[in-house]
Amino acid sequence: MQAGKLVFARLAEYLPLTNFCRYVARYDGEHKIKSFTCLEQFLCMEFAQLTYRESLRDIEACTRAHREKLYHMGIRSRIPSRTSFLSVS
Repeated sequence: MQAGKLVFARLAEYLPLTNFCRYVARYDGEHKIKSFTCLEQFLCMEFAQLTYRESLRDIEACTRAHREKLYHMGIRSRIPSRTSFLSVS
């Protein structure tokens, strides 16, 4: 069992959260957000950039494969799947 933090979590520590939260509040980024916050979306995009993901499907497939590690990466809520968006319309 791993005792230390994941490398991604160590990199995410360098994000100035006070500035990020202030910008989200200034531009009303959390307006009508129910579960997937701006910080979690940013962390997903950061993960996609660091792992060279090429599309939203690729990001979804990769995060689904690492579902048990997402909490330790800072992503607390469930990432919506592509099929949940298709069933709404």
